[in-house]
Amino acid sequence: MRKKIQRGILFRQKKSSGRGPLPYLSVLVGLVAVLYAAIFMWPVVPSLSNVDNKLVYRVKISPHSSLASISQQLKEQGLLLTTIQFQISARAIFVGSKLKPGTYLLPTGASLGKILLQFARGDRVRESIAIIPGMTIWQLRALIDSHPALIHQTKGLSSKALLQSLNLNFPSDEGIFYPDTYLFDPDETDITIYQRASQALQKQLDQAWEQRAPDLPLKNPYDLLILSSIVEKETGKSSDRGLVAAVFINRLKQGMMLQTDPTVIYGIGSRFDGNLRKADLRKDNPYNTYMRKGLPPTPIAMPSKESLLASAHPAQSKALYFVAKGDGSSHFSETLNEHESAVDRYQRKPALEPN
Repeated sequence: MRKKIQRGILFRQKKSSGRGPLPYLSVLVGLVAVLYAAIFMWPVVPSLSNVDNKLVYRVKISPHSSLASISQQLKEQGLLLTTIQFQISARAIFVGSKLKPGTYLLPTGASLGKILLQFARGDRVRESIAIIPGMTIWQLRALIDSHPALIHQTKGLSSKALLQSLNLNFPSDEGIFYPDTYLFDPDETDITIYQRASQALQKQLDQAWEQRAPDLPLKNPYDLLILSSIVEKETGKSSDRGLVAAVFINRLKQGMMLQTDPTVIYGIGSRFDGNLRKADLRKDNPYNTYMRKGLPPTPIAMPSKESLLASAHPAQSKALYFVAKGDGSSHFSETLNEHESAVDRYQRKPALEPN
């Protein structure tokens, strides 16, 4: 009886002496801890440059790159890592499919884990270019041509060649780029800015045309674009846009000349010295709306969304004239006599008598 009990005890002792899951789990946790410590503590970014008083290292990830390609690009740009190390680390912290292309400024001495999280957030260098409402195509092209962060593919192209490169069928490249601020990555091509701006303008123009008032004397969306550009240049105060548009719409309906200075100035071009003379108003050209009825052949500037909408939905007004009041706003008149009185009041002010 005693021997059976002893054998049972021996059997239980032998059985319990086998290895359970706990040691294996401990080893696994230890390995994971070592891996994550290496990912987030071992520096992979060397020290080379100083930007804005911060030691940083500049790298670039190309668009549509695989994880293996990204690791190779970073290695070739001087980061202290191996391809296998990079891929294992990216997958270990679950960002292998989230790394975004672009140009990055990496902190000196940063760990692989830190820069992987930066790539996943897309915390990269971004440049911008702003197209201002009322800007002409000459001003826009000079602005884009001089931007140091762009690759210049359109510099020196004629207007016709620029339109062809954008696959656009317009009489001119004037007015067809939407005023906005465009963000881009360094070393992006300038053609992409033109593409984005032209697509944005086309979208806004189509929407304005579809929602236009039913009785506008405009034949097509391009006419609306031309009129909007004039409204943009003639409006000093935003709240006047609808009335300015109404004046030109009323004039078009009655067959009157638009008689707007900005079109004449546009026709003069780079020869304009800031002083519009009576002689300029008497020189016939397609943009001289003092001598030719109807709209000029092309826009004269980049119109804002507000000018597009104001031209598509002008204010309900019978005004045929307006004159600047000197404070950014305008006085609107229905008759020539009323207009002349307003000109006397706001433009031909009598000289003050001496004390």
